[in-house]
Amino acid sequence: MKKNRGTIILMPLLIALVLASGIYIGRWMAGSIQGQKVEFYNHQFSDNDKLNQVISYIKSDYVDTITDKFIVEETINDLLQNLDPHSYYIPGNKYNEVNDPLEGNFEGIGIEFRIRKDTVIVVRALAGGPSEKLGIMAGDRIIKVDGEDITGKEISNSKVIKLLKGPKDSEVKVGILRRGNKLLNFTIQRDEIPLYSVEAAYMLTEEVGYIKVIRFAKNTYEEFIESANELKSQGMTELVLDLRNNGGGYLKSATDMADEFLKEEKLIVYTEGKSRERRNFYASKNGSLEDFPVAVLINEGSASASEIVAGALQDNDFGYIIGRRSFGKGLVQEGVQWPDGSAMRLTVARYYTPTGRSIQKPYKDGVEAYNNEAIERYYNGELLSLDSIDFPDSLKYETDQGKVVYGGGGIMPDIFIPLDTSNVSRYYSNLNYQGVFYQFGFDYVDKNREELLKTYTKSNFVSEFKVDKNLIDSFYQFASNKEVEYDAKGAELSLGLIKNRIKATIGRNLFGGSVFFEIINQEDNVVQKAKEILGTKKSS
Repeated sequence: MKKNRGTIILMPLLIALVLASGIYIGRWMAGSIQGQKVEFYNHQFSDNDKLNQVISYIKSDYVDTITDKFIVEETINDLLQNLDPHSYYIPGNKYNEVNDPLEGNFEGIGIEFRIRKDTVIVVRALAGGPSEKLGIMAGDRIIKVDGEDITGKEISNSKVIKLLKGPKDSEVKVGILRRGNKLLNFTIQRDEIPLYSVEAAYMLTEEVGYIKVIRFAKNTYEEFIESANELKSQGMTELVLDLRNNGGGYLKSATDMADEFLKEEKLIVYTEGKSRERRNFYASKNGSLEDFPVAVLINEGSASASEIVAGALQDNDFGYIIGRRSFGKGLVQEGVQWPDGSAMRLTVARYYTPTGRSIQKPYKDGVEAYNNEAIERYYNGELLSLDSIDFPDSLKYETDQGKVVYGGGGIMPDIFIPLDTSNVSRYYSNLNYQGVFYQFGFDYVDKNREELLKTYTKSNFVSEFKVDKNLIDSFYQFASNKEVEYDAKGAELSLGLIKNRIKATIGRNLFGGSVFFEIINQEDNVVQKAKEILGTKKSS
């Protein structure tokens, strides 16, 4: 009985072992089971063979039908994403969306719009575009496109863009409802619409100019020179170049800009990779700004081409780099495009500053950690205190004039300015995060545009417009309606910032980006420090 009991206990285990062994052996011997083909592999089996067989197996035996296109695109995408953070694949239907900002233009009707209460409202007709030429105005409601109603809950930004963008010289019929008028019908001939890189250019003082560059596209250099020349005609002899939160773009635009500050034959940047020999980029001419004291503003959002400009000036002992350490994107991508419109950006080299510093920060911990590194800087105190930043001696480099600069990822500024949190309350942060300032500014201008334009011009708005008690009370009520609960202590602490931001967003909706930054920069500690340093250095 005991013997039988032991047999009973062991038998299931033996059966399980036999089954497991059978499955294991069956896989490797590839026996003909449920239609599987018998295949025997030799010792020459390679990794390429494995990949091809996986793809073939998926196509032939996967439970659902999978297209070749899906397999190829998913494989390429995953492969590139695992190489480094900046190699990537672009599907054919996304190519223009990715490429347009760098090309510096797109084809469409030339408006900036916003959806409010299920209605498309024109924020601005872009200068020189077809909509502006036809007299389409800020505040106009677009309710029909080619006879199709585009109001209601189903409307989205992507749908509006799809309807309004299109090839140059093609036509689109647009029905517009204007305040106080019946429906107006326009036939708009689409055209190339410029995407501007210079968001603001104005005089900070009688001598100090300010230029804000938000991207490095094909037309960035030309815009920059045009803005610089205009400011010079207004008396500019010193310049604040704001590259904060500029994510970069084309290398040539960056080297051309740096060339304007550096003497001929000065090294701007060089690239080098495993299969790419070192390539040097030099200043090629006498620049128009060589004699201009310049302060370049950077922060953790300044990347790639922005870092090339900042690094070139810093390593050549020209100007002052002010702010916080830049992002650290120093990988060079080359593009490949296929006949179906899809494309690949593959990293082939690294950028190095003239002293030999690699701009690229480490990415060995994966893409997510790489992208979150800038956030980690806040938690480890780097954004708030210079003492929190510690560079080992191995990362120290020297310029020709003996100035110590640091590698290891990003550009460390000459003059560190911490993130200013002194008057920033949780209430103010919530207002910013929820986009309340922008929404309020848009609605206020939409309701009062005619009266405001009778009272103010672009030149006097900054000095004369006041955020009075009635306006700020209206703002608080508006914020409450947007589910940002009023906080009396937070409002008191951040009152100056709140008033400044309200005025700036109203100014932007009336007169554009330069007015916005002219106002917002009055409370910006980095801009104010740059203005102070330029004045001091010039007089000393």
